[in-house]
Amino acid sequence: MSILKVAHMGHPVLRQKAKPIERAAIATPSVQQLIDDMLETMREYHGIGLAAPQVHESVRIFVAGLEKEDKRTGETEITALGRDLVEDWEGCLSIPDIRGKVPRNRRIRVRGFGRDGEALDMELEDFQARVFQHENDHLNGILFFDRMKSFETLAFLDEYSRFWAKDKDE
Repeated sequence: MSILKVAHMGHPVLRQKAKPIERAAIATPSVQQLIDDMLETMREYHGIGLAAPQVHESVRIFVAGLEKEDKRTGETEITALGRDLVEDWEGCLSIPDIRGKVPRNRRIRVRGFGRDGEALDMELEDFQARVFQHENDHLNGILFFDRMKSFETLAFLDEYSRFWAKDKDE
């Protein structure tokens, strides 16, 4: 496994709509290696999710480490369940050391394919739903800045830690 170079904001790959991946291609050694490398890269940089465009691969794959077992997914479809939006803090490995409040659907339904090409159909809410929406946005060339209502909450990580993270813990 390898730690991959993360594309930073400004790189064109982050603004492109990623190419679909065929279900049968998920099982190929090259895609399995990409998934392994993405998981290792995500962990190395203390991420919670990572989309293939963030590692310079414009394909519709993202990984998310939310539970004891990581979620790995290929082509996804995300549908909002209800109209309840929640604004909360987000960061991104492609926009290092910056945080901002982003509105997201509180509950979503995710349909896609898992690491072995198996069909996924799951409902997620709160933090898990936020992570999946964030990573899915990367597959469509969208950064979290694009979802913010205003830039008033943008903060460097050290200022976020000093002034805002304590509010989140209360």
